[in-house]
Amino acid sequence: MVEAALARGSDGVIEAEKATPRLSGQLCFAAYSLVQAFNRAYKPLLDRIGLTYPQYLVLLVLWERDDQTVKGIGDRLGLDSGTLTPLLKRLETAGIVRRTRDSGDERQVRITLTNAGRDLETEAARVFEEVGRATGLCDADLAGLRDTLIGLRDTLNGER
Repeated sequence: MVEAALARGSDGVIEAEKATPRLSGQLCFAAYSLVQAFNRAYKPLLDRIGLTYPQYLVLLVLWERDDQTVKGIGDRLGLDSGTLTPLLKRLETAGIVRRTRDSGDERQVRITLTNAGRDLETEAARVFEEVGRATGLCDADLAGLRDTLIGLRDTLNGER
């Protein structure tokens, strides 16, 4: 990925020198700008259903499996409780989730969907479909790209 420039050394031999890294050649910048583009695509769609992107992610976790601990949700999303707690309080105030202490371990807070939270799943599915269409990629290409990105993330996290 590093660009090389050819230069003639003092002895007349051509050697490769590493060029100064360019922004256009940076994978990290491509990923960063892609995240920004996704956020711009999601924002108006999520605004229509009254959610922020982080709230949407929490709900995706709960729609897969309801009644989870804050820690379980945080582990799944890579977020700590200090980030999740205010977000979950806002979802509770909006009537989307319920927060309760675990009866077996009072230190744990369990998060469950309310009927309103479950009802949002259908609207959120439309958001997913619209963003998918906005990419211009077919389902197979989207799945392949997602799998590649997950593999890259796991490698960078030392999980592979």
